[in-house]
Order: sequence, then C-alpha cells, then structure tokens
Amino acid sequence: MTDTVPEEGRVLADADIGIDLRLHAYAAGGISRYARRLAREMTEILPPKRLTLISHRREAEPLQLPGVRTYSAWTPPHHRLEGFALGTELLPLGLDLLHSTDFIPPRWGAKRHVITIHDLNFLYYPQYLMAEARRYYNEQIEWAVRHADAILVDSYATREDLNTLLGVPPERVTVAHLAASEQFRPLSVDRVKPVLARHDLEPGYLLFVGVWEPRKNLPGLFEALTLLRDRGYARSLVVVGRPGWLYQEIFDTVEALNLNTAVRFLEDLTFEELIAVYNGAVALVLPSFYEGFGFPALEAMQCGIPTVVADRASLPEVVGDAGLLIDPEDPETIADACERVLVDADLRVELREAGLVRARQFTWRKTAQITAQVYHEALSS
Repeated sequence: MTDTVPEEGRVLADADIGIDLRLHAYAAGGISRYARRLAREMTEILPPKRLTLISHRREAEPLQLPGVRTYSAWTPPHHRLEGFALGTELLPLGLDLLHSTDFIPPRWGAKRHVITIHDLNFLYYPQYLMAEARRYYNEQIEWAVRHADAILVDSYATREDLNTLLGVPPERVTVAHLAASEQFRPLSVDRVKPVLARHDLEPGYLLFVGVWEPRKNLPGLFEALTLLRDRGYARSLVVVGRPGWLYQEIFDTVEALNLNTAVRFLEDLTFEELIAVYNGAVALVLPSFYEGFGFPALEAMQCGIPTVVADRASLPEVVGDAGLLIDPEDPETIADACERVLVDADLRVELREAGLVRARQFTWRKTAQITAQVYHEALSS
C-alpha cells in the first residue's frame, strides 16, 4: 500500500470494501465521474484484492482495474426497491464496507455503510426536479443519513446544508473536495484553433458548461447577455452540455430575447474538444442557483480561464479569491462582472494566474486519502 495513513493500514488491509459504480450505466455525469475516478485512486491506497467494483449489467464497458474484483449487479440505481434488492444481491460478497457514491445506501449488504451526498438541491429547489427523481431522494434521504456509518460530502456548503435541513451534526460529516481531470490545462493556439473551426467558433466567447436544467439559471445568463449586447459588446455565448429536465424554458428564452445568432448550443463534444473549447473562452460564466461542487469552475481554472460564478452554495469555496462572484438572481450583476473581464486585460491575467494556483489545491489523491480515512473510522467504530 502507498500513501496510506499508518494507523489505517491494518484495518483497511483486512477489510473487503465495495464501491458502487452502477450509475455510470445510466448517466455518465459528475457523480459517475467522481465514483470511477475515486475507484482508480483507491487502488493506490488500498490493497486491490480487497476492493470490489459494483457496476450494472447493462453497462457495455464496466470499469475493470488490475487485481480488483468486479461484480455486475442486476438492481438498477434509483429503483423503488433498490434498498432491498441491492442489499440482497450483495450479501454473498461478504463486504465489510460498502461505499454508496450516489447518496442512498441499501438496507443491508455490508457490515458498514459509507455514503456520499453531493448536494441537497432536491430539498432546496424541489420544483427543479422531475417528480420521479424528487420522490426517490426525498423519501430516502432522512433514512440514509441515519443509517450511514459515515457521510462524505463534496463541500463545506453541503455539510452546512445537512445540518440546517436535516439536523445532521457536522462532526458526522467529512468534506472531501473533488478534483478535475489533469487533462484540463492551458493549450496553445495551434491546438485550439482547429477545434473551434470545426464548430464555427471564434475565440473570445463567453462559456457555460453544464446540464441544461432550471437550477443552472441559463435564462438569467441569457438576460445578462442581452444587457451586454445593449452595451455594445457583441460577444457570443457558447453553451456546452446536454438537455436535462424541464429545459424547454431555456430555448424559449433564447427565442424571446432574439438571441438565436448569439447563443450556440454544443452537445456531444469529445473530451479533447471540451478542453479546447474551454481554452477558446474569454471567461466561464456559471450563474447556478445551486451547485454541490461545480466541476466546470475548476476545469476552467485549470485551463487558465477566468471564472464568473454565483455567490451560492459551494461555488465560492471552489473558486476562492480566483474568480468573480455574482448574484444569480440579478442579470445586471452577471453582465457587470462579464463586462469587467471583457474590458480589463490586467484583470484577465490576474484571474488566470490566480485560477491556476487555486486549481492545484484540488487533487484526486487528496480526495481518496480523506475517503480512506473515513473508511478506516467507519470500520473501527
């Protein structure tokens, strides 16, 4: 074992630990990326032969790592009988600890249960979720935090939310900040231009990255873009991601504000294309009403791109002093911050350098080490 805190060694070396990766078969978004990267890092900290990666049978290419046991589950994530069915499936594996990386653990299936809660958006903004998703989380979250032997969260903001909304004592919750892939980095102009040309983009656009859903506040960003254009800044906005739920208002707002030629929606970018599109932006603008962590802000900083983010939830603790904070409820403050970045070259340089320094504080190895310590504490309780 490497990078393991000494007192953890014996307990973790003797434990069979499962990590739930089933969500990736259905949604390859932020939670899935977190779970799979954490599993990779854990093989550097824990004995691989004591790890079990739990995928779902519908996944075409489940994650397989050298020396690590894999299990292909029948029970899908978010199923109404998941708590009972998954626990029954896992019993023969003899797990000492199961890490449920997507909020909700099964009723049984391991001696100890660790859960990761990424946000409480479904409690703050229930109107922003489809009824099925709202019902799944709302019906189980209070039981989940009582049942879990240990709770991990992505941010101090979410730890505070757990205390405020569900009465979970802060000492029961451990913050393990996430990280971005090391592949997000500044690129030379020669690497960026061909990608932008393929998508008919000119460098210097404002950029949004994320799922297109109500809590991301894209209509507010479109209103800010209209204000900027009224002030004489004919910049375009590139919106990268994919439709989520309740997204029709987003397209309706573009139409109503007559922004059809100013807003570009890009779906299905390759990973390499996404990195290049970050590098072609003058700033990332993330005016979300709520983020449990906010991967795009960190990815942009790693690429040396200034960030303009909402002063809500986890985003201020991700960007620190390296980004501009805005009130997501006020399109004028969004426009003002974007204008500052557009007109002030010195500010752009300052934010670029500060962002690169800030981003280096977030690493997957640090996330995994904190998680291993939580495993150790849960197994020792």
